Amino acid sequence: MNDLGAGFGYLVKGQRWVIGHGRWFGFGLLPGLITLVVYAGALVGLGYGADDFVAWATPFADDWASPWTGLLRTTLTALVFVFGLFLAVITFTAVTLLVGQPFYESLSEEVERGEGGEVHESGLPLWRELWISARDSVRILLRVALFGIALFACGFIPVVGQTVVPAIGICVSGYFLAEELTGVALQRRGLVLKKRLGLLRRRRLLVLGFGVPLALSFLVPFVAVFLMPGAVAGATLLARDLVDPQGSGDTAAPKEWAA
Repeated sequence: MNDLGAGFGYLVKGQRWVIGHGRWFGFGLLPGLITLVVYAGALVGLGYGADDFVAWATPFADDWASPWTGLLRTTLTALVFVFGLFLAVITFTAVTLLVGQPFYESLSEEVERGEGGEVHESGLPLWRELWISARDSVRILLRVALFGIALFACGFIPVVGQTVVPAIGICVSGYFLAEELTGVALQRRGLVLKKRLGLLRRRRLLVLGFGVPLALSFLVPFVAVFLMPGAVAGATLLARDLVDPQGSGDTAAPKEWAA
């Protein structure tokens, strides 16, 4: 349980770091603002179109007696929108990190420079870093989609679907949010996705302590944009702990891009 508190501590430390370095906070806001505009439009469109989509997908319910048609379609409309929010929370970070790769790389390096020790560099050209980031994000999103489909189906289970399933969904969101964010610092160390996931699995509670509060806060409109710079800073500190849990100061890792 100590790891849960430690994970949340990294999130708080990251926010404190950017507040204390105002120039970097403003620098880190730009990618999130761009992505927010796009996602806001998509969610508004989903809000207006979800009921029409559900009506189109459930023609068999047209002749049902009242109130069963309305109950079914209202429930499905709510689930479709919740599923859309779930995907938005996950993909927002991936897309923002992709759009803001140069911004967040610089911010993460500055955090490490302030912590002392070696400031790692990938040694790769920008296009190569963007390709690796996009490729890994797609792999993560495929995993998330599988979880999302399973949770969507479980949402129809009475009581469990309205209590346990949303809680699991937030945990899944938080876990993979943490993976995306720590990836900024871990990719610079040459760690491929498989290695990064292995690090996260060994410290699940630490990762959840960081990612779950962040996932919950990202559900509040506009909050994600303002928390992203601090989230990257906190994830950089968390990544150092994942690589060097004993705090020896040796956070180096072998270059493994070819893996």
